[in-house]
Amino acid sequence: MQRFVRSAALAAAGVLVAGLATGCGSSDEGDGSDGKGPSATAPEPRPEPDASSTLPAALTTQKLDWGRCKAPEGGSTPGAEWQCSALKVPLDYAKPDGETIKIALIRARSTGEGDRIGSLLFNFGGPGGSGVSGLPSFADSYDALRERYDLVSFDPRGVAGSEGVRCRDDEATQAAEEKVDLTPDTPAEEKAYFQDAAEFGAGCARTAKKLIEHVSTVEAARDMDVLRQVLGDTKLHYFGVSYGTELGGTYAHLFPRRVGRLVFDAVVDPSADSIGHAENQARGFQRALDNYFRSRGQDPEAGSAKIAKLFERLDAKPMRTSGDRKLTESLASTGILVTLYSKQTWPALTRGLADAEKGDGSALLQLADAYNERDPSGHYSTQSHSQRAISCLDAKARTSPESAKKRLDRFRDLSPVFGTFLGWDTAGWCHQWPVAGLHDSPEVSAPGADPILVVGNTGDPATPYEGARKMADELGKDVGVHLTWKGEGHGAYGNGSDCVDGAINTYLLKGTPPKNNKTCTS
Repeated sequence: MQRFVRSAALAAAGVLVAGLATGCGSSDEGDGSDGKGPSATAPEPRPEPDASSTLPAALTTQKLDWGRCKAPEGGSTPGAEWQCSALKVPLDYAKPDGETIKIALIRARSTGEGDRIGSLLFNFGGPGGSGVSGLPSFADSYDALRERYDLVSFDPRGVAGSEGVRCRDDEATQAAEEKVDLTPDTPAEEKAYFQDAAEFGAGCARTAKKLIEHVSTVEAARDMDVLRQVLGDTKLHYFGVSYGTELGGTYAHLFPRRVGRLVFDAVVDPSADSIGHAENQARGFQRALDNYFRSRGQDPEAGSAKIAKLFERLDAKPMRTSGDRKLTESLASTGILVTLYSKQTWPALTRGLADAEKGDGSALLQLADAYNERDPSGHYSTQSHSQRAISCLDAKARTSPESAKKRLDRFRDLSPVFGTFLGWDTAGWCHQWPVAGLHDSPEVSAPGADPILVVGNTGDPATPYEGARKMADELGKDVGVHLTWKGEGHGAYGNGSDCVDGAINTYLLKGTPPKNNKTCTS
């Protein structure tokens, strides 16, 4: 699995916190291409730490035209006046003097209540999440940091305001939701599933053209270094959440001498390929669901079996809702999954399951719509389009349908509720993708970099806790500083732990990381 959307999920349940993720890139050790997609390309280049010096001065010394702008979607922070601008970067870093694209930016200036350190750049996850929308929504959590930093975020290349990728229209998106079974169990359903995946990729190729060859995480990391220079910072200060930790790790590998104070929260396992990510998320979401049932005094095995029975009924006959749409098995799975990103959304799961048992799928459909970023008028955001384009460019190998089918029993063992969906998704996500991928797993080693704080939450469903330890290890000795929170939900900062928030704030504001392997229990 390689979908790590941060911003939409908890908004989905009506909670002003961050969270969300699921999906996948597609890799398969040993089976390479499925015979229908492009062959693998050579590994992406590994620039030297100061490789940005080869860029034209017109890019590295450009002046940003900051203008006052309204916080998207009503996001607000007391006293914040939001400013927006755009950064020019090369479309293709192999041709730095060639065509450029624009990266959409947003910031809130430092309050000036302490000595200004510089800019603190945020990425809230995805891939495909909009920082221009996300920062105003979450910035009240970062009031203490704003005393000494300008808070800055961006839409990565191919996302929203930064040449956002769109692969199909709203009508086709809704039709696929209603008609395509994401857990196919007949030859006809399998054919429709993979045909839809191929059509989605073909749509990206038609509309995004050259761009889908240049939306990789490596290129986004290089964009961040251009932004660092243009903002006037000697080193990058950065807060990455979920997929944002992979982006941050990639930056640290490419530019270790430019690493300032970096925080990784809800950490992606950098050692995992796409199959590994899917297995990690199967464990993580099932773990969170089991914890939900235990919190209600219920047996997790019995609770999961009850949901599996619900899925069987929905597979045979979609359920009515309060509107003219039906709740399908796939939409119900999405609606349940989104509630597991935070303990605060567990009551929404209780209500959704109770209503579904009474034959009303409205609550689960509403949650699925929020996850899929569908508004009441039927308009969908392009987040999932960007997500797929980025993750399928990053992921080198392609899992064949036959290989995915052989793994289904293992995925069901990992998660009787989500395993079938995640198992099929390893093949469907990048099926017949029109552009070859770059690597099996990201390179994050950063020898010589300043300490990077890596925060793992033991109850994280989307980026399970074990990934934080692997990230800290792969960053390198004396670089990765590991902090554990024994909590629930996707991410740790701002989720109720004074211990976690204090450790991160002290590091970012004073430059002092906590002791390696520190554990926060509350």
